Amino acid sequence: MSAETGAVADRPWWSQQRAPPPPVLSLTALGGTAAAGASFAPTHTVRFGGNWAGYVAAGSVDEFVSAAADWTVPAVTCLAKHDLYAPWVGIDGYNSDTVEQTGVATSCSTGSPVESAWYEMYPAEPTYYSNPISTGDTIAASVTSSGTKFTLKISDVTKGWTETTKKSLSSAEKLSAEAVIEAPGGYPKITSVNFTNVLFNGRGLKSFDPVKTTSGGYKPGKITHGDDFSIT
Repeated sequence: MSAETGAVADRPWWSQQRAPPPPVLSLTALGGTAAAGASFAPTHTVRFGGNWAGYVAAGSVDEFVSAAADWTVPAVTCLAKHDLYAPWVGIDGYNSDTVEQTGVATSCSTGSPVESAWYEMYPAEPTYYSNPISTGDTIAASVTSSGTKFTLKISDVTKGWTETTKKSLSSAEKLSAEAVIEAPGGYPKITSVNFTNVLFNGRGLKSFDPVKTTSGGYKPGKITHGDDFSIT
């Protein structure tokens, strides 16, 4: 997923960004994973918000080499079978056309919430893991970069598993870092998403004077302890 600022409110979002619009979503459950065919793309802006809710630190080319955050998998109520949303942490996507990201998606394609960890090197499609995840589990996720190489790591601290993936992306500009939620299929009803230990380049979130983004009626609260915030 990616984001851009300065959009004109009465223009369609796909005319406000350099990346093409996301594909039509096919929210088919995949053997216990959340869904296939839905991309978590760069940010874009529409009249009443955008596709990201959370905080973004924006900078210059090659500025951001790591992004990390923890959160607890929240309780979710499905409102429609096409609902699909994810909290995630990543690099790029704010005024750039790639996103290097990892998180936990919740799909409602079966009629009930199904959680799956995933990573994505947008514009490539997301890859889902089959590891078990439950509401209330503590998740720790990070994306780090060295040159054109990226390491995407996600752990379910409660269940005790970790997935680490190494990928390369020469077009990544490393212009931003973010901890956000996004819903390429539509938001279910979410209690709240509580991000903690949000660190970009090893520094607390608040030190970057980050940009606040809203989406689907969800918005982040104040940053506490320098690196924690909740989305409601």
